Amino acid sequence: MNRLKPDKMPRHLAIIMDGNGRWAKQRMLQRIVGHQKGVEAVRATVEECSRLGIGFLTLFAFSAENWLRPKTEVQALMALLKKYIRSEVPRMMRNNVRFGVIGNREDLPASVNREIDDAIARTAGNTGMLLTLALSYGSRQEIARAAVRLAADAVAGTVDLATVSEELFNSYLFTGGIPDPDLLIRTSGEMRISNFLLWQLAYTELYFTDVNWPEFDRTELHKALKDYQERERRFGLTSDQLRVCR
Repeated sequence: MNRLKPDKMPRHLAIIMDGNGRWAKQRMLQRIVGHQKGVEAVRATVEECSRLGIGFLTLFAFSAENWLRPKTEVQALMALLKKYIRSEVPRMMRNNVRFGVIGNREDLPASVNREIDDAIARTAGNTGMLLTLALSYGSRQEIARAAVRLAADAVAGTVDLATVSEELFNSYLFTGGIPDPDLLIRTSGEMRISNFLLWQLAYTELYFTDVNWPEFDRTELHKALKDYQERERRFGLTSDQLRVCR
């Protein structure tokens, strides 16, 4: 396999980690075993992305719709999430990784939020990759929330509606201050966005793989990154215009 080009690495990589349950079902295991195996894939992906110099990694870990899953599975996922965050902080410190969360954190158990706050505080001084977990996250909800907050500021007189722009609206999103993803990877063969970063993905390159998340390893990550590096990103321009700009 050809080597990756450091100068063509995505600045921001987003991943929809799908297929934990499917992986477990194929092996006649409980779904939670698939989620536990998926944590190992998260750990490996975070370390490799950090090593490759990717600046931002956003992982769709728990959607707003996931609360509708069986109560026992949700409770097991929250326990696993709490354990993961606590156990990974030392590794984040060693790898100079910052930690962040987007989503409706008020929906999360208090014990999980305590671990989140601790991880954010302890890694705040790190200067490397920003690892962001999307938890209790839904993009339509995020956009609606941003619109309400912007409207409230307009009513309060702190925002002039004549000055509202895409950049201003973007600042009201959970991801304000984070660049839009350059590449989105989704595993397990599903080919949809599933209410993830709808605003932010406007010009993002999409990569879908049949590999279930627990089996998404360094080789699969490199395959996705190599595919991305071979694409021409035009942002609405023609190839000739891009050549002139270069």
